[in-house]
Order: sequence, then C-alpha cells, then structure tokens
Amino acid sequence: MDRLLSVVAGSLESTMTEDLSPAERYAAARKRAAEQATALASFREMYEFGLDPFQIEACQALEAGKGVLVAAPTGSGKTIVGEFAVHLALRQGKKCFYTTPIKALSNQKYADLSKRYGADKVGLLTGDNSVNSDAPVVVMTTEVLRNMLYSGSQSLLNLGYVVMDEVHYLSDRFRGAVWEEVIIHLQESVTLVSLSATVSNAEEFGDWLDTVRGDTEVIVSEHRPVPLFQHVLAGRRMYDLFEEGEGHKKAVNPDLTRMARMEASRSYNPRDRRKGKMIREADRERERRQRSRIWTPGRPEVIERLDAEGLLPAITFIFSRAGCEAAVQQCLYAGLRLNDDEARMTVREIVEERTGSIPNEDLHVLGYYEWLEGLERGIAAHHAGMLPTFKEVVEELFVRGLVKAVFATETLALGINMPARSVVLEKLVKWNGEQHADITPGEYTQLTGRAGRRGIDVEGHAVVLWQRAMSPEHLAGLAGTRTYPLRSSFKPSYNMAVNLVEQFGRHRSRELLETSFAQFQADKSVVGISRQVQKNEEGLEGYKDSMTCHLGDFEEYARLRRELKDRETELAKQGAAQRRAAAAAALEKLKPGDVIHVPTGKYAGLALVLDPGLPAGRANGHRGFDHVDGPRPLVLTAERQVKRLASMDFPVPVEALERMRIPKSFNARSPQSRRDLASALRTKAGHIVPDRHRKGRAAAADDQEIARLRTELRAHPCHGCDEREDHARWAERYHRLKRDTAQLERRIEGRTNTIARTFDRIVALLTELDYLRGDEVTEHGKRLARLYGELDLLASECLRARVWEGLNPAELAACVSALVYESRVGDDALAPKLPSGAAKAALGEMVRIWGRLDGLEEEFRISQAEGVGQREPDLGFAWAAYMWASDKGLDEVLREAEMPAGDFVRWCKQVIDVLGQISAAAPREGSTVARNARKAVDQLLRGVVAYSSVG
Repeated sequence: MDRLLSVVAGSLESTMTEDLSPAERYAAARKRAAEQATALASFREMYEFGLDPFQIEACQALEAGKGVLVAAPTGSGKTIVGEFAVHLALRQGKKCFYTTPIKALSNQKYADLSKRYGADKVGLLTGDNSVNSDAPVVVMTTEVLRNMLYSGSQSLLNLGYVVMDEVHYLSDRFRGAVWEEVIIHLQESVTLVSLSATVSNAEEFGDWLDTVRGDTEVIVSEHRPVPLFQHVLAGRRMYDLFEEGEGHKKAVNPDLTRMARMEASRSYNPRDRRKGKMIREADRERERRQRSRIWTPGRPEVIERLDAEGLLPAITFIFSRAGCEAAVQQCLYAGLRLNDDEARMTVREIVEERTGSIPNEDLHVLGYYEWLEGLERGIAAHHAGMLPTFKEVVEELFVRGLVKAVFATETLALGINMPARSVVLEKLVKWNGEQHADITPGEYTQLTGRAGRRGIDVEGHAVVLWQRAMSPEHLAGLAGTRTYPLRSSFKPSYNMAVNLVEQFGRHRSRELLETSFAQFQADKSVVGISRQVQKNEEGLEGYKDSMTCHLGDFEEYARLRRELKDRETELAKQGAAQRRAAAAAALEKLKPGDVIHVPTGKYAGLALVLDPGLPAGRANGHRGFDHVDGPRPLVLTAERQVKRLASMDFPVPVEALERMRIPKSFNARSPQSRRDLASALRTKAGHIVPDRHRKGRAAAADDQEIARLRTELRAHPCHGCDEREDHARWAERYHRLKRDTAQLERRIEGRTNTIARTFDRIVALLTELDYLRGDEVTEHGKRLARLYGELDLLASECLRARVWEGLNPAELAACVSALVYESRVGDDALAPKLPSGAAKAALGEMVRIWGRLDGLEEEFRISQAEGVGQREPDLGFAWAAYMWASDKGLDEVLREAEMPAGDFVRWCKQVIDVLGQISAAAPREGSTVARNARKAVDQLLRGVVAYSSVG
C-alpha cells in the first residue's frame, strides 16, 4: 500500500513539474537534492511508513541544532523523534543517552534499538543491570543519568544528545525532581529531546526549557493517528458516549442521560407504603422492565461481548491487584477460551522457554500452572505484584496477539508499548493511597490512550462499564478534556545539596535551584498576583480620598470604631462559649430517670432522660457515644416521642426537676411502652413549672477597654461630622481592600525564592551536622553525596555512627531494607517480625537516630509535608530480606512475608541498589560494612530475584 501511494505521489509530482518554468524546475530539483542530503532523508528510508507532520517538524528542528519538546497523545509515535536523535548521534560520531522512567520501558527500548542498530552499538544501564555501558547509544533510567552527572562520570564525555522519554514524569511527587536535576545540570553542548504526553501547558514548559537549555522548539500535536471512539456498556447494549450535534459538536448521548435520570429517580421504595404513598402496579411494572435493561455486566460477559463485536485484544483496567487476579479466575470458571489449539501450543512453547530457568518447586509457589492455563486461553493479569518474568511474558504474548484479554492495574499505562484495540474501565474511581477519588482527565487520557494500534486498527475503542449513580456528563468531561497541566514537584534533598555545593559552591547552587521549573512556575504565578496588588493599591488611594474628613483624621476614627466592634464581638463570643460550656456541664450531670424541661427546639417541654448520651469514656457506667459536640441525651417526651437531642436544644443549663424509675421492661420501640411511660411522666411532673433562666449582665457593660474606646470615639473631632456614616462606609471598604492586599503580599513572599529558602534550611542543618563548612564538603558530606534515596541522611548517619559494623550480610540486608521499604498497610498494623540479636539492636538504633534527625528537622523547619525530610524507617521487610539473604526457600519467605512475588522481587532489587551505594560509600579501612554489603548483594541476587530477563 505504501509503495502504491509513493508511485501515485511520484506520478503527480512529475505532472506538476512539467507545468513549471525551467527556472522553477531547477529550483525544485535543487531543493530535492538538498533534502536528500539531510540526515532526515536517510532516517526516513529506515521506516516502511511515512512520518507525520509533527514528527518531520521535530526532526528538522533537531537537525538544525535546536532542542525539542514534543507533546503528543499516547500511541502517536513521538518516540520516532527520540530515535532520530540516536540516528544523528551515530552519524555525527557522538553519544546519545535515551532515558526512561521505568526499567521495563528501558528494557523494551533497549531491545528495539538493538534490533535496529545492532547490539554492539546499544547499551543498557538500569541500576541493577549494566550491558555494554560504553556503547555510543545507552538506554537508562533517569536516576542513573542523574547519578552520573553528580559523580562526574567519564561516560558523559562526547555526549551529544539526551532523550527524556515520558518527561511529564517530572510531575511525580516522589521521583519528579530527578528529571529537573538532569535538565538543569546537563552540559550546554548537549541537545535535549523531551517527549511528553499531551499537556495543557506545553508552551510554559517549553519557555522554561528555552531559559535553562537554550533554543528549544515546542511541537504540540493533538492528533491521534488512530481515532478513538468512546462507549458505555450497560446490560446487553453498548451505547456511544457522544452523538453528533449541530455544527459537528459532540453532545452526550441522550439515551445515557435518560438512563441516569431514570436510575436517580427510582420512585418505588417499600418505605413509601408506610408513608401512605401508593404507586400504581402498572407504573411499578414499567419501571421494573426499564431497570431490567440496565445492569453492570460481569467480567466474562464483557470479554465475550467484545469478542463478538470484534473489539479484542482488550486491556481492562481494574484499580486493584486482587481484582485483576479475580477477573482471570472468573473468566476461567466461565469457560472462556479465546485461543485455538495452534495458538495454545505456541503460547506453551514461549512460556516454557521463558521460564525454563525457574526451578519446579518455585513454579508451584508462584502459581505458575494457574497462570499458564489463563495464558493458553488468551487471558492474563498484569500488575506490580507479579514476578517480572511473568509480566514480560504477558507483554510479549499480548503484542503477538496470543493473549487477547489483559486485566491490569494503571501501572500498565505508564509508557510500556502494549497497545490494544479496546480499553475497558470498570470504574471511574480509584484508591489514591488516602481515599477513593475520581480519576482525573489526565489519568483517563493516559489509560484510554492504549486503545487503537497504529498500522493495525482503523479505530480504537474506550469502553466504560455502567455503574450505579454514573453521570454521563462527568464521563463526557473526562473524555473531552484531552490535556492536563504539568506541575513541577521539584524539592531540594540532602544528597542534592552536598552534590551541588561540592560542584558549584553555595551561592552558585542557590542560583541554579532558582532556575528550576518549580520556581519558574511559582514566579509566573507571582506576576498575576503582583498585578492585582498594583490594582488594589490604586483602589486604596481612591478610597482614602473618599473617606477624607475636613474635621480630622478619619482613618484614625475608623480604627477606633473597628477596635470597638472587634472587642464587642470578642466578648460576645466569650459569653456564648461560656454559656455553651455551662449547658454542656449541666447535661453531663444528667442520669437516666431525670425529668427535665427542654428549653427550646422542636421537642421543647417536659422530657424523661433515658440515656445521658455522654461522649465515649465519660459515661459514668453507661455506654458512651462518640459525640464530638458534647452530650446528646436520649429522652422520652411527654408526647410519647423518643429522640436523641443535641447541644443546640440546650442554649441554657438544664437541671433535673424530678426523678422517675424507668421500668426494666421499657422498650423504646414499643408504642405501648412509650405511651405508658409518657403518661407516668405527665402524672409525676406535669404540674411543675420550670424556673425561667435569667440572662446575666452582659460582659461588655463592665469592660474597661470598651468604656475607654467609647470615650475616645465620642471625643474624636470626626464624631461630630454630618457625613460621618458616608465616610465610614468608604473607610470599611478601605480596610477590607487593605486586608486583602496584605494577604496577596504574603502570598508573593511565600512563593518568591521558595526553593532557595528550602535549600538554605537544608544547608543549615547539614552545617550543624558537619557535612558542610561553608563551601567545603567534609568527609561526611562526601559520603552522603554517594547515597541516593529517600532516607539518604539517615543512611549516612548510620554509617557515621558505625551502627552496621559487625553485622553479617543477612543482618545488614535486613537493616538496609528499612531505608527503602514502605508498607501498603496502615499505621495500625501489627508490629513486624524482626531478626533477633545484633540485627534487632541495629534496627532499634536506626529508629533512634531517625528520631534525633526528626527533631533537628523540626528545629530547622524542614517539613516532610512539603516533600523534604526523612520519613520514619519501615521495618516491615526486614524479616523477609533476612530470610532470603539467609538462603531460605521461596515458599517459606513469601508465606512469612505475606506479599506477592512481584512485590518481594521489587523490594529486594531496591535493597540491592542501596546496598551497592552503601558498599561504595562505606569506609574501606577499619570497617566490615563495604565487604558485607557486597556479600549481601550476592546473597539476595538469587532465584526469583535474578530471573527477570534484562532489568
């Protein structure tokens, strides 16, 4: 097809050329010759398909020596621009580093580039793997490049291009700072290629890149090469989310709006009968028929429906690992088979080849046979809890069309090249670590961006399952909002501070940090606030003129009025608080059987206390309730109602008028019991007239400050002005605007130099701990410069205090695990099991050192809430790391750790990474730590931890 198009294009071009004059034909020929001589021309010949306009524009800018920022939708082919940078580097005899945010993506890109340029020209560096690292093209995770920049690695020599794939990761609050560090610290001679998902502020990001990197071209493409169609699956029917409106405007499908409205107004409710509302049988029958068409289809049913519609392969996003595994089981139990016998045999051959190195006893522990059965049927899960090898096999089989239904968590959307014909979203809500929250338009775009395979599918499909209380308008908003803003998450760290000071000194480091995208965005927001402050100041001048009084200083008179009003308000609040406290104290004295008079409210009048309703823990022998607003007594009124009253029903203190015995047989739910006891209440106390509560003398009447202010006010010259109240209105406006202006000025002060001020506080703390002395980095500081991670300072302090001396490799692995591990369970979980002896003592000492650092951070105003500082070490993986490093079997370790194999492998690899850093940072003489850290790495890097293919 491409060949046919090129032939047609060629014949058209020759026809057009014949119509040109000789001079024009000569100019056209020269232009073609010039184009053929470019690097882009030879690059285009390497691909069977033609390049899109945005790709050509970006490549031309690169060849012209400019940096580029390419923002385009998922699946649009923006990595072509990154590959052109590789092509240019090889052509010019320079190096190119291709960085990615995750190891899986690095592995994938390494395989792609090796296939295209040859394994001898491409290397891989991912922290725990090094393959051909001296090659002219090296694929690496972004953290590896950051570490190379700080260490002044020789590999940076002759570096011509750096490709930063998925650069929008700099919004990530945990790792985003690394991207900015790299962008700021790369040599000026390096051309930067930034590839991003479509973001709404690409121009702003481009402006910043232009400031810190020099001439940068911003290329934004909103075009999806494969159009995406949005659907909602409800019951047996798949509805289009949009329908064409007037002037080609998209409108929400009215069928969906009708369904949502009908579900929201389901009129029949069994309680309605008790309220006397009778609904005609015909109406109920019609509603039952309508409702029978709306339900959320089950997972096997969804896959069968997609298969019938020709919409497989599909990725179903389920925001839960357990949900993904359950979905596979449900499909297996339902008897789903998406592969024929030939495909099944191919799947088995591939799986057995990829997993051949895993011992049989481990296969059983890893759930291999259940996993294989799903794969043979064309069904699989994909999530972070899986063994990396298993995930890689799923990815390979899916790309080859041998797995047709994948149930995945959102981590699959983070850059791995695994497109599908359809994407299914079960729900539009996910757990964000703190609460269930709606997914954002950016997340929706990222997830549904997988739908539609370029060169294979004519169109992609995003299918959302109908859920109760779903709003089609909200879904349309998610689907219609194509972009999301890029927000910097950059914050200085201890490691960053010592590395910067060592390379540039404190003053220059401070200036460098001021060039961060975080500060760029903060400064830009200050511009708008500054304009508002200027407008306010002009307004203040006008208000000041309007309140001018010929008798005296009206601003001073207005201040006296305001102070008087504030004092009266303060005393009124104090009085109200005292009355509430007195009323609450009186309520706390009530006991069951007390007869009271409820002073106000719907249930005012005589009442019998059944339960005092005291807050939990203050119930005087009675069961307490968790009432944050004070006692809430349960009472029986004289009108036979049993109600729990609130503090607002008692604006004044209440006293027991009489006492009554409450029969043991009394049942608050029995109308007869309520009637009998209410009758006894009226007989016992109906004749009692409660004392009327007398208001006390107002505090303001005797307040000396109020008396002084009133005297000064009356004596002021402006008090006798005929236009006093008119002036006062202008003075009030002046005061409000001045207060608002002061708030804006505080906001400006808070946003200006924020990064530098945080850096100053970090430097002050490091100076206190003798890591820095002015511009000098001490020996302790040089050790800290080699330790990267969230708990860099704690690790350095542990080395300094020799906490890990004398530990064997397994015990050291247990201690180091506390620096990286973060449990998924809450703070109320049981205390973790720990190794005994020296390891337990060392872990205890680590927690004590952290406590000291935490106190110092508080003293120097370094806040974890702002993303800076040291969190408490988590001991939850110590026992698992200790057992695995002690050569225990996989079955025993996973059972004791109570975690999936994938999580176990990931945490082990992170422990290995930090052990490598500790081995490099620990003293060489008079210390066992460096040697035992290397041994610990060897003891951890076995079995399932060593299986993952490349990264």
